[in-house]
Amino acid sequence: MDKTYQPEQIESRWYERWEADGRFAPSGEGEPYSIMTPPPNVTGSLHMGHAFQDTIMDTLIRWRRMQGRNTLWQVGTDHAGIATQMLVERKIAAEEGKSRHDLGRDAFIDKVWEWKHESGGHITRQLRRMGASVDWSRERFTMDDGFYKAVQEVFVRLHKEGLIYRGKRLVNWDPTLHTAISDLEVENRDQQGQFWHFRYPLADGVTTDAGLDYLVVATTRPETLLGDTGVAVNPEDPRYASLVGKFVTLPLVGRRIPIVADEHADMEKGSGCVKITPAHDFNDYEVGRRQGLPLINVFTQDAAILPQAEAFDIQGRPLPDIDPSLPEAYAGLDRFEARKRIVADMEAAGLLEQIETVSNTLPYGDRSGDVIEPLLTDQWFVAVESLAKPAIEAVEKGDIQFVPKNYENMYFAWMRDLQDWCISRQLWWGHRIPAWYDVDGNVYVARSEAEAREENGLAADVVLTQDEDVLDTWFSSGLWTFGTLGWPEQTPELKTFHPSSVLVTGFDIIFFWVARMIMLTLKFTGEVPFKQVYVHGLVRDGQGQKMSKSKGNVLDPIDLIDGIALDTLVEKRTGNMMQPQKAKAIEKATRGEFPEGIEPHGTDALRFTFLSQATTGRDIKFDMGRLDGYRNFCNKLWNASRYVLMNAEGEDCGAAGGDVELSLADRWILSRLQQTAAQVTKAMEEFRFDHASQALYEFVWNEYCDWYLELSKPVLWDEDASPAAKRGTRRTLVRVLEAILRLAHPMMPYISEEIWQRVAPLAGTRQGEGDSIMAQPWPTADDALLDDQATRDIEWLKGVIVAVRNIRAEMNIAPGKPLEVLLTKGGTADRERLEANRRFLAKLAKLESVTWLDDPAAAPLSATQLVGEMEVLVPMADLIDKDAELARLAREIEKQEKLIGGIEKKLGNEGFVAKAPEAVVEKERAKLAEFQAAHRLLVEQRDKIAAL
Repeated sequence: MDKTYQPEQIESRWYERWEADGRFAPSGEGEPYSIMTPPPNVTGSLHMGHAFQDTIMDTLIRWRRMQGRNTLWQVGTDHAGIATQMLVERKIAAEEGKSRHDLGRDAFIDKVWEWKHESGGHITRQLRRMGASVDWSRERFTMDDGFYKAVQEVFVRLHKEGLIYRGKRLVNWDPTLHTAISDLEVENRDQQGQFWHFRYPLADGVTTDAGLDYLVVATTRPETLLGDTGVAVNPEDPRYASLVGKFVTLPLVGRRIPIVADEHADMEKGSGCVKITPAHDFNDYEVGRRQGLPLINVFTQDAAILPQAEAFDIQGRPLPDIDPSLPEAYAGLDRFEARKRIVADMEAAGLLEQIETVSNTLPYGDRSGDVIEPLLTDQWFVAVESLAKPAIEAVEKGDIQFVPKNYENMYFAWMRDLQDWCISRQLWWGHRIPAWYDVDGNVYVARSEAEAREENGLAADVVLTQDEDVLDTWFSSGLWTFGTLGWPEQTPELKTFHPSSVLVTGFDIIFFWVARMIMLTLKFTGEVPFKQVYVHGLVRDGQGQKMSKSKGNVLDPIDLIDGIALDTLVEKRTGNMMQPQKAKAIEKATRGEFPEGIEPHGTDALRFTFLSQATTGRDIKFDMGRLDGYRNFCNKLWNASRYVLMNAEGEDCGAAGGDVELSLADRWILSRLQQTAAQVTKAMEEFRFDHASQALYEFVWNEYCDWYLELSKPVLWDEDASPAAKRGTRRTLVRVLEAILRLAHPMMPYISEEIWQRVAPLAGTRQGEGDSIMAQPWPTADDALLDDQATRDIEWLKGVIVAVRNIRAEMNIAPGKPLEVLLTKGGTADRERLEANRRFLAKLAKLESVTWLDDPAAAPLSATQLVGEMEVLVPMADLIDKDAELARLAREIEKQEKLIGGIEKKLGNEGFVAKAPEAVVEKERAKLAEFQAAHRLLVEQRDKIAAL
């Protein structure tokens, strides 16, 4: 093995080998276990959330594969309607100076496919960097032919049952992209806005109880005034009880609109009167539905004012009796320009009561960055009520289990208050809706135009035009667990791997994807899509902030794996900073003060960092310090393996049999291995990846490396040790290391494979050159190897060694100086352990002698440590220069006293305590406590030395 661990040298080599050998495909043997990757956008690149999620899934798959399960990790990408269309449109505009409309639909779609084949799938290449052992031979795309067939089938069947319908409804409308978008694609941003209070004149000479001839309403969107169809007051509000059923005259328009009683009006807010615009506000739409108010649309699809309004009833049917007139002065104005004009005109008419500054939120399209408008449009919808009931019952009955369980409540809350789902999008890229129209507007839903003609007896000369819209990507991805396995065909894969075993997902898409998958899968397969839903948290930066480019705190997982040049790293981390802050950051970076490291960490260290922080359901603060620490862990494992190989290669390790004699250390580490294997397995079964990684880390670092390797040296390096004893220790060294590598493999696949290839032949577990650790059995605990007595004896031995080391540190005795040690005040078991472990003690504690002292009173003046009731004594005579040590300690004590005095003076300053931030004051108090503790230890040490 190389002297140093270099992940970049081994990772790509092993991944290519695994993939070429077909290691990721199902074995065809054992109980099925399957995971479906939440399909990332084909336009995307790997971010920290993907890397975290993929690490969890790969850990589960590799673990179950080693347990002998027939594993399938299904991979694929989503066609990402809006994102892909925008990307290709920009590309065409930059390269050809054309729009998609210049090309036409068919030519544009050809361009998208061309881009997909040449440049799409970047994220799948990055998945390989993360070590994801997905079955690439089964890679799917939500626009491939087989998936398209499944999408069509579901749409047609739902339509025939009346569960898909077309209607005019209020949707989130993006005025830039000219499409409806889902709630998930709406980004709500906090802002400072204005609240305009307007006077609406009462009609027919009516006045309020206070004698006013108007009502005051307030709005943050004055431009929607043109579409008002009512004013609501609370039915319990005595101020307006006499006005319910009366009318106001809509300012600027002149339309009479009714005053209605509805609980939506808050008596405590403003005047208690609310303007109702059902065609331009989701809450108002519900009020309009309850009160039977008409819907009056005043916007174009560009969010400009129409020359004439459009009036509909709540079912979306035209209302020709309503006057559609709008003031000519506003026609064609952008909504925000219209707002200014309307406010000015209301003020000129004496109808502006006041303007209030408020904090509110505005909805923005996450792709276009434009303000989203609720808009009445013709869309396709799924009626979800009948689909929701079995989906709720599946979780109630435990057919689907959420981990952590509390996420069931989030799921139930949403599912029990479902609205019909808008599934159409006004895009070109996507699954085109399988519906055709004749010239009279009649609609025919079928799998093809030919089928539409045949089913409806349409003559060949009847002109049919296919619906221009495409389906929401969440509709097609809702079929993911069964569509990827070949449905509607009843394939062997569908029979074997469905339902899938577990879905790994973030809580933020429980509504948009998880719930819809459950509804659609139950409907079309009669099965749940997955048996468990493991919900993980979001990856945040070290301060708990959400990662975003605007904050400059985004980390690229590939950068962390590979390491990048300092100037590149600085530019990435400071790219969005203002120039002064950027210059300061660069200056700090050149002094080595930049928070992110630039050395390669490797995939295994990054994966282990994610797993160590994967507590169920909680967000994780990504800690660069941990990443550095787990890079060191990989180094530790590498170096330990080199020690084992240097002592085992070319030697008899017992693989071919022969007598073996196990030392106390051998029996102890074998016992602890069984306990660790049981701990890791239990943690994995409970999705506690943090517990699994911690148990492995502690066993490898603290027990195998720090203690067992040291305890092996007295046997291996002792010329008097028997061949059976040496064979026993070598066999234990390699077998425990080989088992460690198998335990580590699901979490750290690369380093475990690389080392295993060298260690496995010595342990007798590799049969040939083509073998891989991936195909080895998962370690299971062997109760016959549990040895509580060995554990107690080793803990005693460790206690004595640590006691001697502590005395060396406290008394400033050189680590290599041989010591005479006395043991006293212990029991019979302590004496027996001393006799059995003299060789270990002498070697590991660097002892010249160790003696049992029957009479504690006869002990010379010594430094003392306790191990249980037993005392460990190191006589101090001639070990140190007493005067020199006292002088050194006096200087250290004086230094601490000055530090303590300075902080006490600062904290005694009332001005500092009152004005400084609380965090700063607390930091000073913590420093004071730290210095005081150090001072006490130095004084104790001085007194011990002085007493010699």
